[in-house]
Amino acid sequence: MGTGMGTIAPEPALHRPANPFGSSFSHAVSLISAALLLSVFGSLLWFSATVPPLNRVEEPDQALDLMVGRMMEAQEELRRLPPWQQRLTEWMVGSNDYERLLAIQWYQELVEATDDPLSKLRLAILQAEEGQEQDVLAEVQTWRELPAPMPLYARWIEAAYGSEELKHDETAEWQEVLTDTLPDGWFSRTLASRLAQRSGDGDLLVALEKPVERRGSRLQDRLNGLLFAELFCVIVGSLALATIIRRRKVRPDCIRLAGSGVPAPWAAEVGTAVLLRGGAMGALITIAFLLAPPIDSLLIKVVAIPLANLPLLILAYVHLLKPAGLDIRRAFGFHIDRADLGRLAVATLGTIAAGLWGEWVIGQALERVEITNHWTEWFDADLVWGTGAALTVSLLEYIVFAPVFEEIAFRGLLFATLRHRLSFAPAALVSAAMFAAAHGYGLIGFLSVWWSGILWAWVYERTGSLLPGMVAHATNNLFVSLTVMALLR
Repeated sequence: MGTGMGTIAPEPALHRPANPFGSSFSHAVSLISAALLLSVFGSLLWFSATVPPLNRVEEPDQALDLMVGRMMEAQEELRRLPPWQQRLTEWMVGSNDYERLLAIQWYQELVEATDDPLSKLRLAILQAEEGQEQDVLAEVQTWRELPAPMPLYARWIEAAYGSEELKHDETAEWQEVLTDTLPDGWFSRTLASRLAQRSGDGDLLVALEKPVERRGSRLQDRLNGLLFAELFCVIVGSLALATIIRRRKVRPDCIRLAGSGVPAPWAAEVGTAVLLRGGAMGALITIAFLLAPPIDSLLIKVVAIPLANLPLLILAYVHLLKPAGLDIRRAFGFHIDRADLGRLAVATLGTIAAGLWGEWVIGQALERVEITNHWTEWFDADLVWGTGAALTVSLLEYIVFAPVFEEIAFRGLLFATLRHRLSFAPAALVSAAMFAAAHGYGLIGFLSVWWSGILWAWVYERTGSLLPGMVAHATNNLFVSLTVMALLR
């Protein structure tokens, strides 16, 4: 790392290009582009605020069954692990008790929205397992007057959680019907186990537990691998952060990788015009993809993101980079000398660790005031149910395209342009807020993305390169994608 902390050679002097968008007509085009972008942002916010989250997921009953079932299986397996590992897991990912209460809330929302009989049965199982047996038994009394299959479900719940004696023959008969009614998973196994316990059928109970323990063990092994990977990033990255803080006291440019791209070597007016025009054309291309007749082609999905960003990149090269005597590599600090690889690693690991610490603080703070993100925000059907090809395309979007194009647009162009008129803090806050709003998440998702955007702006300003932010961005998306796949796929 010693050789990676040298002094960066000064970049050749850059000249600021003239404003090619100074005419009245150009101003009108900029205003139209701004109005289009504002309408798109407004529509996105309106969609997020008014469209029920359950409407954004196909087959929400199956999705929530899978999510809650796997979550409960992982928790049951976690109880078999050493106490230190249980405490570490809860410290990093949240309280198991809180997650079970969330699962109940999610099912209450689903039942209210769909009135689905199976969702009512699953909700009753969840509540009874959480110690709310009396409330559940009182509720299922009303099921007896409802159309089939609710009376049958009422008898199951009363037999599993009530006080009446259960005969062995009844359990054997109900197990067959239960297998045909509830898909294999935590809910069917839990209800079947309760019925077997009530009737004293020890053989059946053992037969039910063995496959679930194997499945839970595999699930927990996956999650443990991700947990320890994140822990490794936190530890090593925190050491990198400490190194940066210590060295900055004597060498402020200790993580400088390239000549500063901040503030940008173009006029703020020109940068703003390029961002408005390029963003508006990108929005129109995205809308065209969304409104076009559905085409079952992975190729279309692959090219959608690059095509939507192409107008901005072309305009930026023609009107910002080329007149300033820059190419893409020099403008965004993509060329890194071998001697600077240590500095790149320190900056990247430190940024990753700071992002993970920030997300942990946000999660802990909002959990204390019982604010959470909706489960549909991180459920991705392609990551869970998609074919191998669809999965590959989704991972390509999240881990390659999003980090590259979003970092160029929001940090390399937007943040760098704002720095002409604003100091670091307001420029980073504003660009990160626009970045977070573009994702259309709820409060927790917005704060998480906002914090990441601020960090990636900071590391761009300090290093002069987008590479640390891009790698940190890709790592963040990779962890999220792998978590979804490990738990649900």
